[in-house]
Formats: sequence, structure tokens, C-alpha cells
Amino acid sequence: MDLSSLPLSPKQIRSIAESARHRISLWSGAVRSGKTIASLVAFLIAIAAAPSSGLVLIVGRSLQTIERNILDPLQDPALFGPLARHVQHTRGATTAVILGRVVHLIGASDARAEGRLRGLTACLALADELTLLPEAFLNQLLGRLSVPGSRLLGTTNPDSPTHWLKQNYLDRAHELDLGHWHFTLDDNPSLDPAYVTALKAEYGPGTLWYDRFILGLWKAAEGAVYGMFDESRHVVDILPTIQTWFALGIDYGTQNPLHAVLVGLGVDGRLYVGSEWRYDGRRSMLPLTDLEYSERLRGWLASLRPPGSHMAGVHPQYVVVDPSAASFIQQLHRDRLTPVVAENAVLDGIRTVSSLLASGKLLIHRSCTELIREIQGYVWDPKAALLGEDKPLKSTNADHGLDALRYALQTTESLWRRQIEEVA
Repeated sequence: MDLSSLPLSPKQIRSIAESARHRISLWSGAVRSGKTIASLVAFLIAIAAAPSSGLVLIVGRSLQTIERNILDPLQDPALFGPLARHVQHTRGATTAVILGRVVHLIGASDARAEGRLRGLTACLALADELTLLPEAFLNQLLGRLSVPGSRLLGTTNPDSPTHWLKQNYLDRAHELDLGHWHFTLDDNPSLDPAYVTALKAEYGPGTLWYDRFILGLWKAAEGAVYGMFDESRHVVDILPTIQTWFALGIDYGTQNPLHAVLVGLGVDGRLYVGSEWRYDGRRSMLPLTDLEYSERLRGWLASLRPPGSHMAGVHPQYVVVDPSAASFIQQLHRDRLTPVVAENAVLDGIRTVSSLLASGKLLIHRSCTELIREIQGYVWDPKAALLGEDKPLKSTNADHGLDALRYALQTTESLWRRQIEEVA
């Protein structure tokens, strides 16, 4: 098996060589830092030397993430050259054949997933995105690696320092037969320096995401969620001409407020929150029906006068709605708007908003007073942090606009991402 053509760094080579000495080998650190490629090379070598008895496994959050993060790179000739031909997999299948060995693919999205391991005997496993897997699943997996000489290889981005993987495994490496290698973004010499500079700017020095995904540190979520927000930098009095109003994000409420934010792409290649609409049924003592909400939202959109236009009216490409608002989504369909169910992965959405604010690619018009107020008061939940969880502190009246903004940006990212990158 010839791996000499791979452009590996000294740290990657050292981690691959040292991993053969340990029952458990973990690569952690920054995004795009080279840790996954190092683990894949180590996995290929381990498959070639694995005991003939026992199963070979690849485990991850889901079958789709296993395909994207593990199998797709292994099948890429640009990365693995002729070896890529020895990785066979049909999309959606729960097995692959790697170097002639059948490899079983197991998704572990919740605590019930550990039942999929019961009864099997394994000799080798590769675990992707370990912090996203249930602790019970990893415990069961280690128990199933019972063949003499069996090994676990795993990768992860860092999380909270109180996460179970950090406390129960990495911090106890000296007690366990565990090798651990930490990578930063600068440890990957194959990256374009311009890309590295841009990625650092997007995460923003001093933020939670910069410490975790650039420096590879296990950092607690504490203080302000959007600590990079600066009113003098991010709030504007005048909007440029907007090329496309691509999303109206809506956080739906009946007793709680309904908050809508209008997001567009300016001719300067930056994203703008141009306007907001909010209705608090509890404060007004007059809850609205779905039909009344729709009528008022459509009236508000019709009354807006875009910059540079002589005519009133804004028509967003999509109306991105809170996933819990099924009846309201149906009402919007009946009223011939274009509603879509919002992507609601909270941390992914917060990370997207954070990177846009940090890089100065997201600005907010001063008229959006409620959204600006919410940004400045949005903080991480300290009690959740003690449990190793990243959660914003929940408030009944202080995050609806932020949820609407997160929905709009995360759900329509494919519409704006390339355009802001081309201008940057």
C-alpha cells in the first residue's frame, strides 16, 4: 500500500506512526487542520493489518455524514491516488468494501443507537465527529472491540471542556491506552494562505468559534453569544441598493411575539437586515389568527420602499418559517407566498451568524430596534455549560428576532454564500 504521494505534514506523519501503539487513537482540533486525513491514512494502514476475525466498523452521526466525511475523501483520487479504486461503496448502503475488507457503517444519532452494537464483535472501528455521538454508544463500542489487537480511531472538533469526551477520555489519556494529537488550522501546510486568512477573519479572533475551530481549543461557551457585535460597525443608517431580498425569516408565536426579519444581498456584496416586523399578542392583549398574521405581514411588505426604487413593495424569494408553525405555513401557501420550513440546528445557525458578523458581511438597518436589542442581550446559559452543553439562555421575550435571523440565513445559505465570497 503506497501512501508516499500524499502531501502529509510532519505532525500528521507522526500521529499516524504513533497511533499504531494505542488501543484508542484520537485526533482533535481545528476545522481543515489535517486531522481527518491523518486518521484516514491510519485507518487504511490499520485495515491492512487488522485481525481476520471481528468486524470492521465506521461510525458517525448518520450514514450521510459517514459518506460525506469519510467515504467521499477515501474515494477521491486527488487525495488517495490509485488507492481510491480500492474503496467501493454504493450511496445509501450500510456496508462498504475497503482494501477487500467488508466495512459496516453505523449511524449513532441518539442514545438508542448503542443497541445496534449489541451482540457484535469488532476488531477495528473509525469514529467520526466523536463529540456528537452519545457517550453510551462509545462505551458500548469499546466493549465490542474485544478481539486481541483491536483498535478505535476517532476524530473530533473541540467542544466544551466539560464535555464527556474531554473529561472521561482525553483528560485521562495517561490512565488509558490512548494516544491524542491536537491540530490547529496552521498545522495544515496544503491550505491556500488566502483561504486561511479568510477563515480566520470569518470566525473572528477572541470568539468561541475562533478558539475552537481555528486554534482547536476546548473552550466553554460563556458570556455574550455575539460578542463580536459592535453597534458602530454593524448598524447602518442607509441601505445600499439591494440586489435580492432572498429571505423573510419568521419566528412564529401566538402568546409569544411573532418576529419577522427581512434579509437581502446588497450591491456591495454584503448581507443586510433591512427591516423587521414584530407583533406581541400578550402585550397587546389581542392574539391574532394565522390569517390575520398573514394579512398584516403582506401589508407590511407591500408598504416597504426599497432603496433606489420609486415603487413600494418587497417580494422576498422565500418566507422561512419556524418549523413548529405548521398551520401558519399552510396559511402562507394559501396566500401565494413561498414558505419553507426553517433549518433549525441552533448551533450551526449561531455559528453562521457569528462568522458573518465577525467578517463584517452582515449589517443591520437602525430601524430594526428589537433585533439590535436582542443581539446585545443574548448570552450563553452558564448552567448548560457546566453540563458540557452549548445553549443560549432561553428568554420568553429576547430571542425571537435572533431565531428569525438564524432561520433566514441558515436555510438560504446556498443562495448567498457564493455571492458574498466572490465579492470578498
